Amino acid sequence: SIHSAPGRRRTLSQIYQFVCENFPFYRRGRAGWQNSIRHNLSLNDCFRRVPRDQGDPGKGSYWTLDPNCEKMFDNGNFRRRRRRR
Repeated sequence: SIHSAPGRRRTLSQIYQFVCENFPFYRRGRAGWQNSIRHNLSLNDCFRRVPRDQGDPGKGSYWTLDPNCEKMFDNGNFRRRRRRR
């Protein structure tokens, strides 16, 4: 969702909307998957919360990808890679 957004940022509500529009399974209305998205955005180092500009009305912050993690998502592979020791 974030990767395909203009400016590569989306609000939580926009992320939910993208998931529902692109994956029919999630349209059923159960909120468990939304908790998983919030959990992953908050705890995964690849995602950054960006506050809204003063002239940008609305609720919530934007979420974006950390520039250091962008290469992790090349070629449509969205799985985390294991760190080499």
